[in-house]
Order: sequence, then C-alpha cells, then structure tokens
Amino acid sequence: MAVPPRELHRVAPTVIIYKIDENNSIKYLLAKRSETLKVFPGLWHVPGGGLSMDDYDHLPSSTPKHKQWYFVIEEALRREVREEVGLEIGKPEYLLDVAFIRPDGIAVLVLTYFAPYASGEIVKTEEAVETAWVTLEELKNYNLIDGIPGEIEMVDKILRKRND
Repeated sequence: MAVPPRELHRVAPTVIIYKIDENNSIKYLLAKRSETLKVFPGLWHVPGGGLSMDDYDHLPSSTPKHKQWYFVIEEALRREVREEVGLEIGKPEYLLDVAFIRPDGIAVLVLTYFAPYASGEIVKTEEAVETAWVTLEELKNYNLIDGIPGEIEMVDKILRKRND
C-alpha cells in the first residue's frame, strides 16, 4: 500500500547548542541563514537539517532480522552540526517537536534537541553565513525564526534548574 502524500513529511532534527562560560553565564549558538536559501532566507536559527537515507542505509543494521537502525536522528544531528558550523556536540537531549509547511508545500517535522558544545571552531557556510554566541537576554537583538526564542527559553529554564 502506498503512503498517501499528505502523510509524508521531511524529518529535520535541530539542536540548541549551549556552553556555560567562566562566569556561569549560559550562551547559545545562533546562525544566520543565507539570503539565497529557499526556506527562512536571512533569518537566524539553530543548526540542523534534513534526515536522509544516506545517514543510515550504508550502515550495518542494528537488529539481526530486519533492516533497522538505532540512533539515526542523533547521527544526522551530529552530521548537520559538523556541516553547518564545524562543531562537535555532547549528548543531545530531546526538547520538543514542531511541524510546518515549507513555501514549496513540503510538510516538515522538526525534532528539536539541546546539547552542550564539545569542541571545534565555527566555520561559515551557506546555512551559517554569520554566527553568534548569545545569552537569553540577547536573543531579542536577532531576527529569529518564529518559535526559536521560546525554545531557547525552555532550555535555559532546564539548565538553570539543573544548576540550582
């Protein structure tokens, strides 16, 4: 049986990357998208991107009888972060999911995670023509994709609660 077109979604994991500086201030990585991109051109966002079969179909199956792969979202997320900003992240934690329809009519399911910065130097790409490490208070100075400020605020509450 074919999957009806309205049931198909592009899956796009994203990650709110944070680091805690020597003053115990939490900073979050923002990246500005190129004006030439089809979706959210010129807006600031957090790293992430689409899941592709290339993320897993070349790997050995995680189960003995059926072709199934574990942790594909985490691996795709790590790949996207490396490709977009050149960084490595710590263990991602699930935050929330959100769906939207792109201007070209494609339905997208975004799975948002948060993770600590682990290592690396930021590189510029088409999906990160500018970057900034910002505090929660500094978010208002950036033209962000709708919803991202609230998502970062959720992460900030989680992290502050853990530090108390």
